[in-house]
Amino acid sequence: MKIRSFPVNNIEDDLSQDLHPMLRAIFLHRNISCHEQLNTGMDALANFHSLKGIGDAVALLETALREQQRILIVADFDADGATSCALALRALAMMGASDVHYVVPNRFEYGYGLTPEIVEVAAGYQPDLLVTVDNGISSIDGVAAARAKGIRVLITDHHLPAQQLPDANAIVNPNQPGDEFVSKNLAGVGVIFYVLLALRSSLRDRGWFDQQGIECPNLATLLDIVALGTVADVVPLDQNNRVLVSQGIKRIRAGRCVAGIKALLEVANRPWQTLVAGDLGFTVGPRLNAAGRLEDMSLGIECLLTDDPQRARELAQQLQDLNLQRRQIEGDMKVQAEEILSHLNMVQASAPRGLCLYDKDWHQGVIGILASRIKEQYHRPVIIFADGDEGMIKGSARSIAGFHIRDALDQVASRHPDLISKFGGHAMAAGLSIRYAELDRFTCVFNEIACEHLKSEDLEGHILSDGHLDIADLDINFAEQLEQAGPWGQCFSEPCFDNDFIILNQRVVGEKHLKLVVAHPDHPAQAIDAIAFNQAPMPTNVQQARLAYRLTVNEFRGVRKVQLNVEAVLLG
Repeated sequence: MKIRSFPVNNIEDDLSQDLHPMLRAIFLHRNISCHEQLNTGMDALANFHSLKGIGDAVALLETALREQQRILIVADFDADGATSCALALRALAMMGASDVHYVVPNRFEYGYGLTPEIVEVAAGYQPDLLVTVDNGISSIDGVAAARAKGIRVLITDHHLPAQQLPDANAIVNPNQPGDEFVSKNLAGVGVIFYVLLALRSSLRDRGWFDQQGIECPNLATLLDIVALGTVADVVPLDQNNRVLVSQGIKRIRAGRCVAGIKALLEVANRPWQTLVAGDLGFTVGPRLNAAGRLEDMSLGIECLLTDDPQRARELAQQLQDLNLQRRQIEGDMKVQAEEILSHLNMVQASAPRGLCLYDKDWHQGVIGILASRIKEQYHRPVIIFADGDEGMIKGSARSIAGFHIRDALDQVASRHPDLISKFGGHAMAAGLSIRYAELDRFTCVFNEIACEHLKSEDLEGHILSDGHLDIADLDINFAEQLEQAGPWGQCFSEPCFDNDFIILNQRVVGEKHLKLVVAHPDHPAQAIDAIAFNQAPMPTNVQQARLAYRLTVNEFRGVRKVQLNVEAVLLG
């Protein structure tokens, strides 16, 4: 692992000169040049009118409400899908819908998206309108099957579309051709939130709420759910997404969130009063995702739907138990993957630049996490496969900067049309299905494409540092300024610094984490706590090391202290 500085950014700015100099540099590193770009108030939220298909979507939903039609939400089985589903159900109920149901495919039985098989399940509910959330843009056969049964289909999705779009009654997806919406980075939950904003606006203008004798809903009260899904899906935090996340976090910190989010934080021993975006991504999201990975995501959806704190706590505990089970499975799979990799000479220049790994016993619901772990360790695109049905295997892909994984799969499909059964995804993550008999051929083709696009230097893991911190800034005040300057996340990375430190003490905690006490060389008597997760101990004779770290606030028994969250340790 190497530490690199952010490239020099010579953009002109009008950021306040009163800003802390390091904080100003951090913003410039992230291409923020004016205070308007830092506005995370609701007034900075992009308008829904430029979303292609939004008018048709609203018309479908308005008709369903006015005619008291049955609406069925078809959700994805991850945290984005679960939050999208819960958001739609809550918001539609607030607008007077009384006949709304949901179905979420079990990934082990039906796979991803609106397949013809899940349409058969959906048909059992006898819906008039079927609404997909966080899926559907690639469901050509599924939409056709639903339309053939006389079911109208509204697709809300954010995944990249193929050349052919499904023949739905309406499609809202900021990434579809011809869409002019300013943010292409909305998560699925963000897309359905915008559809609901547009629906509320239309209903209000037409006097619907007065006619029904119900209060016009404040949809901002649901931004805690939007924030969770946005962060958990690791979409880029452009300004529009930062507005959604920031507003949601404010609601959670004020205790005005759904009972399920509060319960998930409680079982993880994370106080909601000081929550940051990272807590949604690394604490709440994984516990919610555990349902879809190991069992049925309806457990997570129900946790987000209940208003009963006791029921929410019971469901959150079940999700906590599933997450612990997932960790054990993941750990076992990681050991097995390392055994496979030991035969590939990964330290050699001839090592594959695109990795494909398979084991017949690997758990289909955990392969995405394993792919992320292997990608982080070897810094190259990774696809992990597990057994599917009838001779098929399913893969979960994760990638690195500079290698668009969905486009790479599209290249495979273009060159070898018979090789991939189906695929879809983003630049950094994708899913696919192939025949087991074609695994070796696919592995070779995928590696060939990786070699075409990736140079050897692209495979070198590195951490971007915002620079060195003076000893005066290694304190609680600057740490709190950094915390308040967020939310930080994908493509708006949490600030990272690097300094040389004296190692005063080190010990292993939690079996695999390195707890350090360090000091700045200029002030060797001022001890600073540090934690390096999943870091092996340093040799006992090491007295000084360069640390790449994030400056954070750690609260224990009501006492808030500065802590370094160590990203990398460089010796010598």
